[in-house]
Amino acid sequence: MPDPAHDSDSTSETGLPRRISLLLVDDHPVVRKGTRELLEGEPDLHVAGEAASGEEAIAQARALKPDVILMDVSMPGMNGIEATRAIKAEQPRVGVLVLTSYDDDAYVFALLEAGAAGYLLKNTSEDDLLGAVRAVAAGESALHPSVARKVLERFSAAAQPTPPEDSLSPRELEVLRVAATGRTNKEIARDLDISPRTVQVHLANIFSKLGVGSRTEAVLHGIKRGWIDPKML
Repeated sequence: MPDPAHDSDSTSETGLPRRISLLLVDDHPVVRKGTRELLEGEPDLHVAGEAASGEEAIAQARALKPDVILMDVSMPGMNGIEATRAIKAEQPRVGVLVLTSYDDDAYVFALLEAGAAGYLLKNTSEDDLLGAVRAVAAGESALHPSVARKVLERFSAAAQPTPPEDSLSPRELEVLRVAATGRTNKEIARDLDISPRTVQVHLANIFSKLGVGSRTEAVLHGIKRGWIDPKML
């Protein structure tokens, strides 16, 4: 599984581009089939498995250890929120990308709090879905515009400024603030005049200190604590 601080263009030990492994979780076979066909048409993506329920998703994630899980919300038995929470507890660095028809606040915030790195609606374009999969695999955020607005409004209103000194170094805080704007590792490196490898190290340290596995979680953590000004995003 890739380190979430890495860019999605990293390579395998053979020197070839590393394929992103995926687990599809949706209780509708037709939806899974269409999504699989789209993803398998990309040379850098590989669907390692499928699941039709939250319970199956947990078992498949444990067995396959995918890079990214495309997670539906409403399923028989255990729903996507509970499944995401359970999977992230076992595999904190797996990227969970929610793909659903629901944009209700309750679902959005429950899934983000459970550890989802991205949240897309099923009317998302194919190109945007593919881009989101690659972004989440790289540890970046992938939020539908309407969801992003909800997140900024909710967490900026609830922000409680707390000193970051006890958890993040000044440079780590700087990297987190630039990462929050959606820049890639290479762009962050250019903006801060450091190497991409140094950015990766800083992001890995940030994720470890905050106990998160993606930029989405790290940025939400920063917004809630007043370290990141939502107006800058």
